[in-house]
Amino acid sequence: MVKVFEALNWASSFLKKHGRDENAGEILLRHYTKMDRSRLLAELKMDLDLETENLFQEAVLLHANGKPVQYITGAEEFYGRTFCVSEAVLIPRPETEELVFGALKRIEKFFPGKKKLELLDVGTGSGVIAVTMKLEFPDLTVTASDLSKAALHVAEKNASHLGASIHFVHGDLLQPFIESGKKFDIILSNPPYIPVGDLAVLSEIVKGHEPHQALFAGEDGLDIYRRLTKELPFVVREKALIGFEIGAGQGKAVAKLLQQAFPNAAVEVVNDINGKDRIVFAKINN
Repeated sequence: MVKVFEALNWASSFLKKHGRDENAGEILLRHYTKMDRSRLLAELKMDLDLETENLFQEAVLLHANGKPVQYITGAEEFYGRTFCVSEAVLIPRPETEELVFGALKRIEKFFPGKKKLELLDVGTGSGVIAVTMKLEFPDLTVTASDLSKAALHVAEKNASHLGASIHFVHGDLLQPFIESGKKFDIILSNPPYIPVGDLAVLSEIVKGHEPHQALFAGEDGLDIYRRLTKELPFVVREKALIGFEIGAGQGKAVAKLLQQAFPNAAVEVVNDINGKDRIVFAKINN
């Protein structure tokens, strides 16, 4: 039997040797012991049972070989809540929290006092945007769509687990809503935006495990924005808010696409906490 501190020391040096984050060992051990950080640190001299030790060692080996910690534990934090993730969906990232925060702030100012607002999250993936928007702004009626049925299954699981009432739709971008004549007040999306040519420079952890359908969008990474901006005029109400997460350096191009689709819209590019253009909002008030 090994003690907690021995397992942590082994994992730290093993992961460091393999060029991975040595702190991942602690996250994995907390997952298998079902302890929070303070309790784990208080139990450093505790013996691990053989089953936990084996599961932990196997997980450390998986991570050393490139599997993201979040896919091993099946969970990731987003906006203060724990979401389920699988290899069918992208791992939620802090930049997307900024899209949610920015959308919430703008909704209150742009639709003052209006309660019955309808929001669509296009390409919902794990559902973090849709679920968080519903829980942070319960008066919203939220719909979430995705082309991947496997992703929708993960999103539905998260909505159910976190108690968010959301309508899920399987379909390609805005096509289901154009066909049904459905319109929305708010449309948010974190679509694929990585140029195909960037595949070679992406880390093995990303390109080897996260779904390529949710990562790549043509030669310049703008293919999905082009499609969305063509389809958006058919599904937004006369007064509407649109918010996209974008790749760094894509702000001007995506803003131009939105301005072409909505000539009278107020379009703004928002930088993330690292000073990179990361979100584009368009306020439409025809």
